[in-house]
Amino acid sequence: MLKIIDPIDSDVSRLTRRVLTPVVPSGKPMKIKVGFEITYAAPQPTPMVIMLNIHPSRAADIIGKEKIWSKPDVPIRFYRDSFGNVCGRLTAPAGGITLFGDALVRDSGKPDAIALKAEQLPIEKLPDDVLLYLMPSRYCETDKLTDIAWKLFKETKPGWPRVQAINDFVHNHIKFDYLKANPSKTALGVYEEKTGVCRDFAHLAVTLNRCMNIPARYVTGYLGDIGVPPDPAPMDFSGWYEVYLSGKWHTFDARHNEPRIGRILMGTGRDAADVALTTSFGHVDLKTFIVHTDEVLDK
Repeated sequence: MLKIIDPIDSDVSRLTRRVLTPVVPSGKPMKIKVGFEITYAAPQPTPMVIMLNIHPSRAADIIGKEKIWSKPDVPIRFYRDSFGNVCGRLTAPAGGITLFGDALVRDSGKPDAIALKAEQLPIEKLPDDVLLYLMPSRYCETDKLTDIAWKLFKETKPGWPRVQAINDFVHNHIKFDYLKANPSKTALGVYEEKTGVCRDFAHLAVTLNRCMNIPARYVTGYLGDIGVPPDPAPMDFSGWYEVYLSGKWHTFDARHNEPRIGRILMGTGRDAADVALTTSFGHVDLKTFIVHTDEVLDK
């Protein structure tokens, strides 16, 4: 039995309180301490794939070495998946396993970049490896939302203004609600129900962009309360998305809809199915879920 577990939507994640980070000015280079503690119960030895490492694109920013380990201690073999993400293979022993992660990361302290002049490229000029991000995927049914997308956004200016219009629409259309988390909910379901969690905001935005012939991909990573008022809700991994304009990928976040400080990328893919934090090949139960991402303040 294949079981994909995404603690972004888990009930367990809401039971753990986060460490609150004070509001800080933007643009200041900083160090961010990130990590996690995740426990699964398993009735029998169970093979697992984990995607809990920081993305290779941020490898140069890691101070020292990123640590991923488990209790009980089991071998973890790391590899790169087809999207370039770092994954680990292990077997959880009977009784269960606790996974730990810890890293110190340099960050510019600058908020997400804004490129108002970034242009939408004609499909015939897109790189071959980008075409994948125009296609429908498990949670992003472009065939069911294309007519709606063109009705809503056909009058917007192509490029950055169109993406921002989509981002604004999704931000205003969906009410954030952990109680409405559903790992099987697709972009169409999000559009119709108008509620969801961060992955749902991202899935709908990704789908609407693809419908308008703008390549878009799903992103997961750390995003702490740095540079913003602290959120009293439990800390979790975060889901946002990127669009391909003017020959590069640009960050957008439909849930928050404002530039944020301190994003630390973990994985990218067509949608959340490609960046599941853990995938088990057998039955496991999530018992503990703790995530932290906090600025390290100089004394």
